[in-house]
Amino acid sequence: NPDTLVVEEMGIHFGAARVDVAVVNGALHGFEIKSDADRLGRLPRQALAYSQVFDYMTVVVTTRLLSGAVEIVPDWWGVIEATENERTEAAILKERRRGRRNPSASPTAVAGLLWREELLAALESVGASVGVRTSDRVTLQHRLAEVLSSEELGSAVRSTIRARRGWRESPAHGPNGEPCSPRHTSS
Repeated sequence: NPDTLVVEEMGIHFGAARVDVAVVNGALHGFEIKSDADRLGRLPRQALAYSQVFDYMTVVVTTRLLSGAVEIVPDWWGVIEATENERTEAAILKERRRGRRNPSASPTAVAGLLWREELLAALESVGASVGVRTSDRVTLQHRLAEVLSSEELGSAVRSTIRARRGWRESPAHGPNGEPCSPRHTSS
């Protein structure tokens, strides 16, 4: 689908967290993948971070991690169990819980998915950039979250992300534009 963008290791919260796979189209859908080699120690923090941003979230886990993951993630998250077909070594995915729309995404966190220039362009497009043109990224994301409805904001963020070119080569940047170190990210 030309209107769908799939991003591996998409940074959120200024690169402080990274979701394994993000699907960007008419909604933001994140997928966190946990294999048998993983532990669930980071999942509570990841669940909090992802729940502020994504319209839908799904955790994909092996049988060994299934019950623990179900206890950790919010009840609106989807849960998929991944098992292995021993003959073909292919993954078999079984939906264990159907996900629902996030009831409480944070508009400010959603706006924070945009870069400073994108935030300013979005504010200019709705005539709300007066007095904040030279402001930092955090101020701009708060302003954008104030002036747009949740639906308008989600649509603007998704279309902006889908329109980016060459952005995966750019280093992660913090709230004021400073580069983030990869060690400050989690997956």
